[in-house]
Amino acid sequence: MWRTLIKRYVSAPSRPCAGTCKGAKVLSHFVYILANRPFGAIYIGSARDLRARLEQHRAGSIGAHTLKYNIKTLVYFEQHETVLDAVHREKRLKRWPRGWKDNLISAANSGWWDISDQIPF
Repeated sequence: MWRTLIKRYVSAPSRPCAGTCKGAKVLSHFVYILANRPFGAIYIGSARDLRARLEQHRAGSIGAHTLKYNIKTLVYFEQHETVLDAVHREKRLKRWPRGWKDNLISAANSGWWDISDQIPF
């Protein structure tokens, strides 16, 4: 699955401006962590369009784990320039011990509040 995802994004044609032209949108990729409550069940994922992916999770249209444990609160995210960087970081975070993940979230968002309003456009 990851090879297909990576191949699709890597083989996509590059934009001539690459974010340097006036009004050009810089493409970015996100690694995110959702939670159902502070120090509760979490989900780690990556997405190109974080707002759309968050809406999918909240609607229950993707992710059996998020649906089963009612995981809908965006508590942490990182922005990466390439899909390869984002997927690599996602896989590394998933292998971390749970305490490290909790510390990462708490350092950036001590109250584990919903930070979906901070997603850049």
